[in-house]
Amino acid sequence: MANGRVDVLLIGAEWRTRALVRAELIEQGYEVVAVDEWPIPGGYVQRPETPRIAVVDLRGLPNPERVFEELGCHMGPERVIAVTAIGTIPADQLRQFGFQVVERPASVAQIVAAAARVLATASEAAT
Repeated sequence: MANGRVDVLLIGAEWRTRALVRAELIEQGYEVVAVDEWPIPGGYVQRPETPRIAVVDLRGLPNPERVFEELGCHMGPERVIAVTAIGTIPADQLRQFGFQVVERPASVAQIVAAAARVLATASEAAT
């Protein structure tokens, strides 16, 4: 974090997917903090300068409702991407609350592309 700013807060219980998404985002030049559970990153979203976006992989994540409640409150749902998983919060419900959604089955490239789109939108809104 050369500039102290985190571009992407990546939350995912599955280490392999988390590591691949993180590596690709870093390769594209983004500053990424990746964690395997919530509320570890709570401090990141409660600082004056929050991450630009968050990517939350629902697969294996305990209590995802709490994660989205807190992220939506601190960051705004338009800056949060949910990667769906069977048996968790339905994609339509997440969209209804304003969250961005990547539905499974999804590749690492699709998740990274969604993050890049939201980052571009966040940059445009900041200017």
